[in-house]
Amino acid sequence: MFRVTKEILFCFGHRLMNYDGKCRHLHGHNGRAVITVAGRELDELGMVVDFSAMRKHIGDWIDRTLDHKMLLFQSDPLVPMLRAAGEPVYSMDEHPTTENIAKLIYDWVEAEGYPVVEVTMWETPTSYATYQAASVAAVI
Repeated sequence: MFRVTKEILFCFGHRLMNYDGKCRHLHGHNGRAVITVAGRELDELGMVVDFSAMRKHIGDWIDRTLDHKMLLFQSDPLVPMLRAAGEPVYSMDEHPTTENIAKLIYDWVEAEGYPVVEVTMWETPTSYATYQAASVAAVI
């Protein structure tokens, strides 16, 4: 099995509603999404997926969708207020934890046809969460 990993850096803000800690307040992070794809076969150029193609396609989506956006739970009362003020907001179906952001990226990459096996989302230099394919997670 061949594995290829691409890191994509982006900045985002969020807050966790009903959380008893500092993260209940609006704040920002310099995030790092680490996307791993895998395959048993290589293409005619000897690649699982071209790094440049990953950066362009996945990186462009992250830049458009998540970079310099406030990621908030869809029922957060700040969503309509921030949108009315013209602030860039991405509302999520789940609380915008690092775990859920990793899954959000994983789901989009998978839907785009990449053979993704895991996404690790770094929130800080010392804190990260990983979301893996069910087949990978079952083996662990």
